[in-house]
Amino acid sequence: MLDAAVAVPPPPPDEAIRGPKARAILDAAGELFLGQGFAAVSMDAVARQAGASKATLYAHFPSKDALFAAMVAERCDRMAAEAAALAGHGDDGPEAALRRLCRTVLAFLVAPATLAIQRIVQAEAGRVPRLAEAFFAAGPAAGRDRLAGWIAEEQRSGRLRADADPFEAAGHLGALLRGDLWLRAGLGVPPAPDVDAVDRAAAAAASVFLRAYGVPGEASARAN
Repeated sequence: MLDAAVAVPPPPPDEAIRGPKARAILDAAGELFLGQGFAAVSMDAVARQAGASKATLYAHFPSKDALFAAMVAERCDRMAAEAAALAGHGDDGPEAALRRLCRTVLAFLVAPATLAIQRIVQAEAGRVPRLAEAFFAAGPAAGRDRLAGWIAEEQRSGRLRADADPFEAAGHLGALLRGDLWLRAGLGVPPAPDVDAVDRAAAAAASVFLRAYGVPGEASARAN
């Protein structure tokens, strides 16, 4: 059993996972972890699946929980890049941009692969505490930091209240997105979320968030 007192291994630097061999390892790890769970997958199996030597595997990822954390971080990074691109402000204004951001994040949260990763972590957390810590650091905590950064930029641009704590506001937005739709999806309660359901839930989350953190003048402009 892993020692929970040891610090959580951080995901490798971005440049370390951009090469084709590291990419193949992450793809193989994702396929195996999602198909078999964390405990059943060995580093040997990942190396075989990726067509890599064990030396190459350990050169990129020093342990299985570090590999799992890197897989989570890489998937979150892809979602964050998409969300950042969609949240750029155009002629449709800040509310529409926030809705696009919320839609992208929520679609990621209720995606089958994302839910499968969370179930793996929940199932293994009692046995391997470091796995839960690594998942939290690479996924939810990093996501909250990204949202806080986006909110801080909106505050500097005058589109959100300047007196709010960006980190606290990010926590509120994350909680709004992890509502009934996310809970039902995580429990497998039908119906499975479709595009329209995600759009409605994202729009509702954006609307509530702007009531709490929007600039009053901009809120009046939207109403008119």
